[in-house]
Amino acid sequence: MITPVINVLFSARDGLWDDYRTALGVAFEGAGLVVNLSRDLAPDLVDYIIYAPNGGISDLTPFTRCKAVLGLWAGVESIVTNPTLTQPFARMVDPSLTEGMVEWVTGHVLRHHLGMDRDICRTDGAWDIHVPPLARDRRVGVLGLGALGAACAQAMAGLHFDMAGWSRSAKTLAGVTCHHGADGLRAVLERSEILVLLLPATPATENTLNAETLALMPRGAMIVNPGRGPLIDDDALLAALDTGQIGHATLDVFRVEPLPKEHPFWAHENVTVTPHIASETRPMSAARVIAENIRRGEDGDAFLHLVDRDAGY
Repeated sequence: MITPVINVLFSARDGLWDDYRTALGVAFEGAGLVVNLSRDLAPDLVDYIIYAPNGGISDLTPFTRCKAVLGLWAGVESIVTNPTLTQPFARMVDPSLTEGMVEWVTGHVLRHHLGMDRDICRTDGAWDIHVPPLARDRRVGVLGLGALGAACAQAMAGLHFDMAGWSRSAKTLAGVTCHHGADGLRAVLERSEILVLLLPATPATENTLNAETLALMPRGAMIVNPGRGPLIDDDALLAALDTGQIGHATLDVFRVEPLPKEHPFWAHENVTVTPHIASETRPMSAARVIAENIRRGEDGDAFLHLVDRDAGY
């Protein structure tokens, strides 16, 4: 019996091709798949698309044979509103992506908790001793308790931080006081000395942090945003930083990326800018996720990590 060849189009930025071509080849072989992987296939021959928003495809109409579009990113806001997307879309849920996010978030929460910027930035020779509270006495909040938010919240609970989390629907997590709904959001904001944003970008989450909600937080609170840029009203955040209502903001994501050189975040002494590096997809582990979904599609099983387009994530 001849094993059918599966045509897979790789659509992502140029710099990813060499690493992913190797990783996907290994993953496809491990899954028992015979795949023609290419960056250039006639649309009517494509069985699956491996997709990133910077890959150059915006019109999915010609891909009439395509069984699924398989994302390389956890974020989906740039594709789910595309009216030409009629195929199932699976976002990337990769253990290494989660681990990377946990490490980045935990590192920056600890940085703010311990006051590391204060420790390393003294240049005047002053011996300035300050003792931070223990983690158990520091109230940390996470907005968004999906796969990434839940993992980060539980990792910080494991370090004994006083953890609370908020999601739009009810959740239960060991070591985390979970809230939902409008009253729950207010409760988390009012208590969070350090706040981590890991919500998806949807019309309902845009400007979750605005002038009104920032004013609810404890004075001098710190914000860590590795989620999505539109979660924050930039002007409101800058105003809150200028008054001291917010003590510091560490931002990895922005409304426009790369962050424009003229943006006030660059020059603000209480803003740390990082270049969207909180968690990168790792080719070897991401390739296994892609291969498993293609195997499922070929065997008639349900795809993993399908996006609910009505919910936007």
